[in-house]
Amino acid sequence: MHELTGHRSAVARDRIRRVAEQLGWHPSTAARALSGEGSATVGLVVARPAANLGVDSFFLQLISGIQEVLAERRLGLLFQVVEDVAAECAVYRRWWAERRVDGVLVVDPCTDDPRVGLLDGLGLPDVVIGALPGSDTGPHPGLSQIRADDAGAMAAVVGRLHELGHRRIVHIAGLPSLAHTDRRIRSLRIEADRRGLTEAHSVTTDYSDTEGAAVTRRVLEVGTPPTAIVYDNGVMAAAGVAVTAGLGFRVRADVSVVSWEDSALCRLTAPWLTALSRDTVAFGRLAARELTALLDGGTAHTIRVPLPRLIERGSTAAVNGG
Repeated sequence: MHELTGHRSAVARDRIRRVAEQLGWHPSTAARALSGEGSATVGLVVARPAANLGVDSFFLQLISGIQEVLAERRLGLLFQVVEDVAAECAVYRRWWAERRVDGVLVVDPCTDDPRVGLLDGLGLPDVVIGALPGSDTGPHPGLSQIRADDAGAMAAVVGRLHELGHRRIVHIAGLPSLAHTDRRIRSLRIEADRRGLTEAHSVTTDYSDTEGAAVTRRVLEVGTPPTAIVYDNGVMAAAGVAVTAGLGFRVRADVSVVSWEDSALCRLTAPWLTALSRDTVAFGRLAARELTALLDGGTAHTIRVPLPRLIERGSTAAVNGG
């Protein structure tokens, strides 16, 4: 009797499933959360001023790649912009308490990052996009990393500028609290020391066009201005080109300019900007796939992405070159 009842129940469940598929019905996210099956949503919090994000193509491309993978899995993306990392941590605590997300994608790893311990404690699966300090020793429990080689990229840029005869190089960097900013600055120092470049140094900013322009003006108005400037994003590079021209310097002939991130903006300036190019959309896809793998019960690990390629355009040349 029990076997017959079980068979009928299985047949009924199969019939209901087929009808549901024909009607395009899927389980309610709210109902899944109440039943303990998860929220079918992942979270992404960006702790940067919203005004700066509006002109930076990196995050738009990154989110595009993330969304491609999440859409394939019918997962939602809960996105929020906050002012600082403390506010970001508060968001994670609230999401965890409300069971809003099944996992999170973490951007902009910091030199002293409180998010790793917090997310470990909450038990939220997470993928760090970038690389945490000291992460060569291995991944944290439940955490995967998509590691970009910022140090190697900076070494390649400095090496190429050195080949072109540049000895006075200024790196106009981003936020000093970020781990990738720290790695780029340290790499510049190492390469400068190795090559005897006593006038190569970094200056940190908030990534905005305003600070990019202000720092460019400051470094070009000194007695012996740099012959090459490396900017941490295209927005600052474009602003720097405008300031350079306004001060009577010629980009390429007097000052070579390199943008860390390639974008359409780099091809809208005159001349077009030499830039480090990587597939940021693919970067986002990879991060999302790693997070879905964790949600499926996979183990955490670190993935290293290929070194970005330096695309030389009209903004760089040999010292005193035309």
